[in-house]
Amino acid sequence: MAHVVRELDLNACYGPGSVMDKMNAVPGLRTSTAFFLFLRANLVVNPSAMSTPDMEPASSNRLPPPSPSPLVTIDPPSNPVPDDLPPLSVGIMDSESDKVDALNLVTDSIAQQRQSASYHLIFHPYLLAVLAVALGIAYQWSWRIKRDLGTALMLHSGVVMTYLLAIRYCTGQYIQVAENMKWNWMVSEDSEEDTVIGVRFGKDLIGALVLRLEPNPSLAGKKRSRNSVLRGGKGVIRAWTVKLKYRNKGVGIDLLHEAVKVTREKCGRDAEVGFAKEHANSTMVLPEVFNGLFRKDEQRAAKALEKVLSEWEGSKRRRKL
Repeated sequence: MAHVVRELDLNACYGPGSVMDKMNAVPGLRTSTAFFLFLRANLVVNPSAMSTPDMEPASSNRLPPPSPSPLVTIDPPSNPVPDDLPPLSVGIMDSESDKVDALNLVTDSIAQQRQSASYHLIFHPYLLAVLAVALGIAYQWSWRIKRDLGTALMLHSGVVMTYLLAIRYCTGQYIQVAENMKWNWMVSEDSEEDTVIGVRFGKDLIGALVLRLEPNPSLAGKKRSRNSVLRGGKGVIRAWTVKLKYRNKGVGIDLLHEAVKVTREKCGRDAEVGFAKEHANSTMVLPEVFNGLFRKDEQRAAKALEKVLSEWEGSKRRRKL
């Protein structure tokens, strides 16, 4: 038997003078009979509305793709690669003008040794100890005896300036070594010019390597062609330099790879390649105790060449397999 929900009679629940009557008496707070009729109709539950909710994930095509916000901006890369980047080329330099440019690059590297040596000497512990002693003597004479602050400052400034000028004078011989390097330095006793390998960035020469191909000792002095005499010989690197701002970017390694390639093409697949004992940057104008910086550079160069040779040996073994 169906139950019928009768209309709510609020007047029956509240007597005269009740709070309800007071609320109805206030304008704007009068309870509408239509509102309660609407409430009663909604209290009747529709069975068809009690269906199980759909727990399946919504299809992606139901929602439109999110549009980019006009407030979001994408910044371009800070260092974009230009489209007109000059090509980088490595190879043998045959023209005389190119060889002169390579020789100038080598002499520049010798002159730059002065700057490296000066910086190394300024902070060398032995020389810093001498500077400290000189400053102490100046302090004792100027302040303890003269009691003059101005004299003390002048003496200390003079000691520091003398220290720097002495270092500049001692390292200035590197400039003389660079100026003494002439064209005949690249010509062997057999009147054979060294092979010059260069790296160009566009039209600029940024790296140079001077390679001397020494013939097979057993065939030296015999009348044979140049190529046949070189078979069984070796390659000696007499200069290896890169422009200052392009260093530590792999340019020097490319030069070493090309030097090994040229040597083994001319002297054989097993030809040795190494640095000359008296290479372009081997002249030391300072006592040996102050040449630690340049000795470390020579060790790094030897390790770099050793790594390149090991890569060549590895590639050769892979070709055999």
